Amino acid sequence: MNNGKSPVYARVTGTGGYLPGYPVSNFDLVARGIDTSDEWIVERTGICSRHFAAEGETSGVMAKIAAERALAMAELDPALLDLIIVATSTPDFVFPSTACLLQGALGNHGATAFDVQAVCSGFVYAFAVADKFMRSGTHKKALVVGSDAFSNILDWQDRGTCVLFGDGAGAVVLEAAEAPGVLSSVLRADGSQSGILSVPGQVRCGKVWGDPFLRMEGQAVFRNAVRVLASVAEECCQAAGIKSHEIDWLIPHQANIRIIDATSRKMGLAREKVIITVDRHGNTSAASVPLALDEAVRDGRIERGQRVLAEGVGGGFTWGAVLFEF
Repeated sequence: MNNGKSPVYARVTGTGGYLPGYPVSNFDLVARGIDTSDEWIVERTGICSRHFAAEGETSGVMAKIAAERALAMAELDPALLDLIIVATSTPDFVFPSTACLLQGALGNHGATAFDVQAVCSGFVYAFAVADKFMRSGTHKKALVVGSDAFSNILDWQDRGTCVLFGDGAGAVVLEAAEAPGVLSSVLRADGSQSGILSVPGQVRCGKVWGDPFLRMEGQAVFRNAVRVLASVAEECCQAAGIKSHEIDWLIPHQANIRIIDATSRKMGLAREKVIITVDRHGNTSAASVPLALDEAVRDGRIERGQRVLAEGVGGGFTWGAVLFEF
């Protein structure tokens, strides 16, 4: 436990991201025989392209590249990490966890390591959990990764879902500090809505039972996402004692430009204060928020001392937000 006189904050000291292969455009999907069009996809989602992992390029493989880039920015030896959390819905194996695989790949020994499964909210969940560990005083250097390879669970005959998703990984390094880092976090879930976005299958006795592909009730997901994202952002700001208009940047889950625009309007934020990558990345699930964060940090938009609110919503039904000072 933290018995010190001053509070301990989890401060972001490094970010990293990885997108596999080359961009796959909407026209490329049409050429592959998917019954859709660039106009249909762009109008409904804002997505123009996405990336797909190559064979053998697992969530763990992508996580390692993103993690190494974040550690390099933080100038931190991975051996010094004492906490590793990977948010993923597409783990390399049933077990061991992808976090343990990543730990081994990085050459770390002894750090607490585990996966978090909250689908597209996963990174926000993992970020908040890491903050709680660090505020307790038990852990001082954490690596939080969101990594997903949704191309492995897409039904390529279902044009309503297969055009939406992409693969990738994003990571942050958090280090304990007395100066403010994470200011507040709010995590929520509603299991009664589990059927609107799911992969309703399982491996049992060496066989796949049920449906192994991602299934989504698009309109229900849209309605719920718009409803909860603005409210959880406001709740997170209130917990930190600020108004939503006082944040410098909003990094929403990158699923659909219409959801992003509706959320920012409800919050009274100009689009110029919203980090948007969905047009080029598609929905990369747990990787979407850290990928967007890394891009905005590296291109200079997000600067030290600015307030950033990251939020996600996904299957479960889960949602949450984390407010931090970069």
